[in-house]
Amino acid sequence: MASKKYAFLFSLLCLIASGSFAQIGGSYDVQDSSVVPSKRLPQHTQFMANEYAFPAKPRNQWELGLKVGAFSIAGDVRSRFPGFGAALHVRKALGYVFSLRGELGFGTTKGLNFQPSTNYLKNPAWAPYVDQVTGQPSTPVFYNYKSNIWDLSLQGVVTLNNIRFHKDKTGFNLYAFAGIGGMIYDTKIDALDGNNPYNFNNILTKYGPSGFSYKDRKDIRKDLKDLFDGDYETEAEGDNSQPEFLGEPFKPVFNFGLGVQFKLSKRLSLGIEDRLNITKTDLLDGQQWQNNDANPRPLASAQTRDFDSYNFLSVGLNIALGGKSVEPLWWLNPLDYAYNEINKPRHMKLPKPVLDDADGDGVTDQFDLEPNTPAGAPVDARGVSRDTDGDGVPDYKDKELITPTQCQPVDADGVGKCPPPACCDELRRYIDSMGIVGRGCGIGDLPSVTFRDRSVALTNDAKALLTAAAARIKAYPSCRIAVIGYCASTKSEQQLSWDRVNAIINYLVEKEGISSDRLIFKYGEPGGDCNTVDLRDATGEEGPTTVPAPFPNLRRRN
Repeated sequence: MASKKYAFLFSLLCLIASGSFAQIGGSYDVQDSSVVPSKRLPQHTQFMANEYAFPAKPRNQWELGLKVGAFSIAGDVRSRFPGFGAALHVRKALGYVFSLRGELGFGTTKGLNFQPSTNYLKNPAWAPYVDQVTGQPSTPVFYNYKSNIWDLSLQGVVTLNNIRFHKDKTGFNLYAFAGIGGMIYDTKIDALDGNNPYNFNNILTKYGPSGFSYKDRKDIRKDLKDLFDGDYETEAEGDNSQPEFLGEPFKPVFNFGLGVQFKLSKRLSLGIEDRLNITKTDLLDGQQWQNNDANPRPLASAQTRDFDSYNFLSVGLNIALGGKSVEPLWWLNPLDYAYNEINKPRHMKLPKPVLDDADGDGVTDQFDLEPNTPAGAPVDARGVSRDTDGDGVPDYKDKELITPTQCQPVDADGVGKCPPPACCDELRRYIDSMGIVGRGCGIGDLPSVTFRDRSVALTNDAKALLTAAAARIKAYPSCRIAVIGYCASTKSEQQLSWDRVNAIINYLVEKEGISSDRLIFKYGEPGGDCNTVDLRDATGEEGPTTVPAPFPNLRRRN
């Protein structure tokens, strides 16, 4: 019976563990000396000086717990469920996995058999039902009891799930425990109706023909409850050979069980636990099992060792106590420091780079095909100065970053030699004077600026592109330029598109001296690359030069 119960409890706890619970708490700062006890400060000092690889174990909080729940006895007399139990415990971690717990418990429960018995000759509580002439049971009786149990035990607790390889914290804690201690018990029997034995004849007559079958158990117990007065006035069978404490029989006890805690805050947790207690006595239910052989002599009846046990299924509230201490270690992942240090080193000594980069362009000398690139010049993966338009002039020298192929070769400044024909200038001025729109202003194609993922900062390459574009915009003073950002499927995307358009317009106005009324602000447009902002001829179009940020709370600064 007990094995089935524990199998069910373990399955339930595993099911609970597979669910999602709020993850509260976390680790602690291993560099914080305030949580290190004085006796471990030398180790902490060595650790901080990188003379010792392991941080000192911190001072951790005590746990005080109060629990209540269902109490029951497994013995010769069937226990009513549930009885009542309560317990108080104090727990202290010795390490991340193992802790010690002292627990004081109390339980009370009643029991009643629905089948009659006659093996009570050795139990003085039922002496009024023994025939004084023959010395034999005069009538069957129905075993019953009320038992109060107090116990005190010391338990070792093993945490089963705080060592985690894929997450730093959890909202629940699964544990197993076992311990030893002592118990005292007080058991009484409702054997008399006032001062007289009960008359069971009506019940014996009613259910005797059916043999007190299991299917009739509820009806039998109801009739018995109506018959009994509930006083439990008679001391149950006792074991006078055993020591006593506070006037009650004292017995050693061994207990074990499983539990799970759910974290409510850094100091509070809710616990569910089941504790099975094994005792070296058969008298918790007031009746020691007795076998009768075929010999009708009274003295032929023999009592057998059939030890009782009791169970406490509880729910409780636990609080962590202690200042200048970390939370109890069973809530902390012992791998937390190592994983965090690997992910983001704060303490470990990192080796100096083996490969040098003389020109500081981000490409080590071993692979740099241009080892003397000027500082700040954009380079490709081989360390060679980037030449965006392929005109033979590196970008850091090119005053016209994008020169059409038909305008090459270029001069030393990277400027092409294909000025527009004079007739085109005259025609452009004529079109402008006539107010004809929608035909463009002849400025041609303008560059697109690409941003790094989720960034709104302009790279050196982007600034070079905008400087070249600004030169062309200044050369065509009648042109209006649209600055277009894309994507608007989410609020975050809309704000990111706005931030990028705003960054480019601010750069053209503040750094390159372009009049803001020549620029049209467009963001969140469909059909383009989310990480690209386009510049195009918008002469004749109408549009705002500034637009309020759609979601200022999501605005990015870099």
